[in-house]
Amino acid sequence: MSNEDQPVKPGGVVGGARSPHEEALGMAALRALAHPLRVEIMNELSDFGPATASMLAERLGESSGSTSYHLRQLAKHDIIVEDAERGSGRERWWRMAPGGVTIGGEETLRTPAGREASELISLGWQQNNERRLASFLRRGLDTFGFDWMEASTLSTSHQELTLEQLAEFGREYYALQERLKEKWKSAEGDGDVELPATRKRVQIQFNAFPLVEQEDR
Repeated sequence: MSNEDQPVKPGGVVGGARSPHEEALGMAALRALAHPLRVEIMNELSDFGPATASMLAERLGESSGSTSYHLRQLAKHDIIVEDAERGSGRERWWRMAPGGVTIGGEETLRTPAGREASELISLGWQQNNERRLASFLRRGLDTFGFDWMEASTLSTSHQELTLEQLAEFGREYYALQERLKEKWKSAEGDGDVELPATRKRVQIQFNAFPLVEQEDR
């Protein structure tokens, strides 16, 4: 496990730099997501994959009626979609919509309501990422063993960048993810790697932003 430059553990806010092919949520969808329980539901589906209302209710300490209602509201705005392949007829399964969720569009940030909703969602993402990272730091070695800890990376670095360079950094990061995803998918299709029994669910946290405090120096 490596840490570059400064011993700072990153959290992570989803939706800052956007993937080039993804559009930020519009105001209606942003309002729909800006509810603490809906952000938690989205985090669960994003972090751990498809689930039912009952499964989410048990994890989050809510009633299944409540999680079912909020799932339907998220689905209305295509933030999540029904996982028809898992449906049994008794209970519906839900998963994140392809492409995930991006917030912070110029149109929504022009209004106080849009900024408030974006802040609520971003803080929910950040707190979730911090919880996931804290759990990994506390229990990762006992849960996964040394090899998985060694393969993991917690990296914080600092650079002097222009606005254009910061935007380019984000684009290159997304391009790297897409390139590796396609590479691994292709290798699996050819039978060159071991299949899902060897996999663990992995969360990738990444931050790149100008430090506000530097303006006070």
